[in-house]
Amino acid sequence: MYSRCEILFPHSRVGGLKKLKGEDWKKLTERVARLPETSEESLAFSHMMIKLCDCLNCDLGSYKAALGCSACSQRTINALRDTDQQLLRRFEKSRKIVLTYLDETGLGQEDKVA
Repeated sequence: MYSRCEILFPHSRVGGLKKLKGEDWKKLTERVARLPETSEESLAFSHMMIKLCDCLNCDLGSYKAALGCSACSQRTINALRDTDQQLLRRFEKSRKIVLTYLDETGLGQEDKVA
């Protein structure tokens, strides 16, 4: 029934959000879409979208899951009354959370020069 169902917002869906807000949002989504899904900015963007879309409360029997991540994320961004600047602040907040987590766990050390 669900041949390819994502549980959390997938990096592959970032590009599908670029036309939903203004120019600053478009630039952010285009930049993040080009990055590998394991980059800090990609992780931060996914973290932000997981929170906005409430992915942690989604289950396979829900209407949102039946729509799929593309439709759910597009609906979520369209429904937000946030400006590009507010969305960029949300992204920066998620970026700080991700960086803190990576530093605390030692996972962010690979990118730093000794």
